[in-house]
Amino acid sequence: MASDEGSVRVDSWIWSVRLTKTRSLAASACRAGHVRVNGERVKPAQAVRQGDEVRLRHAGRDRVVVVSRIVRKRVGAAVAVECYVDNSPPPPPREQTVPIGLRDRGAGRPTKRDRREMERLRGL
Repeated sequence: MASDEGSVRVDSWIWSVRLTKTRSLAASACRAGHVRVNGERVKPAQAVRQGDEVRLRHAGRDRVVVVSRIVRKRVGAAVAVECYVDNSPPPPPREQTVPIGLRDRGAGRPTKRDRREMERLRGL
């Protein structure tokens, strides 16, 4: 299952160590430019080797990991955390996150004014 030599595709490795739920999500993140290896944007087929730094933006969070072991197949969670060194910044506390504009149940469709106000709150 695990091998300490050679290389593997970056999308396959990200999926194998459980940073994304599916391999297609990992490949989509690569194509969208959300994955960087050693500071360079990469395509899904880019090779990853031991010692490479992988930066992934997924689910609104930046993950920074250093590859410590190459795995070709998806492994269990206990083995997956041994395959990388996590240098990610800690997630922000829940109190500091901006609340999403929630509407009361049964309030109907938002008006144009309501929609603009929600976009302003989200910073769009």
